[in-house]
Amino acid sequence: MIFGSGLSLVCTALLATLATASPALYTAELQARQAVDNIVYVTNAQTFCEVPGGMKTYCSPAGRYSPDQGQLPPDFWSNVAFTTGTSSRGARFAQLTGCIRPEKLSRLNPNDSGGQYDSSGGAGGLGNPQGSKCLGYNHYVELVEPADRRACIKCCDNYDDCPLHLDTAGCPQVIPGNYFDCN
Repeated sequence: MIFGSGLSLVCTALLATLATASPALYTAELQARQAVDNIVYVTNAQTFCEVPGGMKTYCSPAGRYSPDQGQLPPDFWSNVAFTTGTSSRGARFAQLTGCIRPEKLSRLNPNDSGGQYDSSGGAGGLGNPQGSKCLGYNHYVELVEPADRRACIKCCDNYDDCPLHLDTAGCPQVIPGNYFDCN
């Protein structure tokens, strides 16, 4: 019976400790759920979401999973290459590179030289759009270049595999890949 009462005392002490523990101790580990219209991802050349200008995620017809996301026309990308693997830094990545038809998406100006979207740049390093993330990865960088009829997006586990400092250099410099002579 000594064992039974000792176990009872241990359980009572444990329950008392848990009951008085402050939830504030654990909130640092909790993160808010990401808004679906602020998530990019790259699964393959047909299943992806990106930010093609503006502040809202647009997805391929096969990639859209919420009415809160925009949908890209099925022929928005005219040629696209999907690549995934491990970088020279030993970290995972997935990317799309290729040619777009900017005239298929009214939010794009076909004469615009482009812009960069990312998860780690912008004001305070909070991303552009702020708070945007790549599903399943730590970072992403994306360029949409309507005037050059090309776009690229790369999701990375290692920050250095998604360079933010080359935003005016263009897709081939930021995300090397196949661009199919887009012009």
